[in-house]
Amino acid sequence: MTVAGRYLEKLVWRRRKEDLDLVKLWRDRLIRWRREPAVVRIERPTRIDRARTLGYRAKQGFIVVRVRLRKGGRRKGRPRSGRKPAGLGITKLTPGKSIRWIAEERAARKFPNLEVLSSYYVAEDGRYYWYEVIMVDPHHPVIKSDPRINWILNPANKRRVFRGLTSAGKKSRGLRSSRGIPAIVKRFKRKRRLAKMGA
Repeated sequence: MTVAGRYLEKLVWRRRKEDLDLVKLWRDRLIRWRREPAVVRIERPTRIDRARTLGYRAKQGFIVVRVRLRKGGRRKGRPRSGRKPAGLGITKLTPGKSIRWIAEERAARKFPNLEVLSSYYVAEDGRYYWYEVIMVDPHHPVIKSDPRINWILNPANKRRVFRGLTSAGKKSRGLRSSRGIPAIVKRFKRKRRLAKMGA
């Protein structure tokens, strides 16, 4: 992450609930966003530092979409025929996918000619979550000629979001390579412990 990105994260994003100006800015944003459609294309990312970390570039072929999702578990209709109360299957239904993965899928269905690159959390209130999804046009000549992103042209990456190949999908499927304490931290702690024992 660049110096500007670190500045944005530490002094703007992390303080968005403490700084009075930022609190007012986010309140006004959420009021405006609630009136918008659930899936809407936006001109530029709200969190530019996070978007760039995930691969976004301000060039042709990159599109950012903001998705609004309802909070809570699955909504399911009450069955018409008789059931014991225990067998109704209405409440306490938790989806197998994360909210972020569902947001990516909805964006991909809205824009079927684009591929999902990644996504990130933006905001929430008592009723909704908002995520921004970075999408790429695989048929755009700028994308085709860029060696950093043209891997997405490979047929193996077609409709990747629906096959759980994005970051959110892999996390939901339990495919994260590292679990628990990272190896580098373990090595550091072991080294420090050995140094204390030797002293």
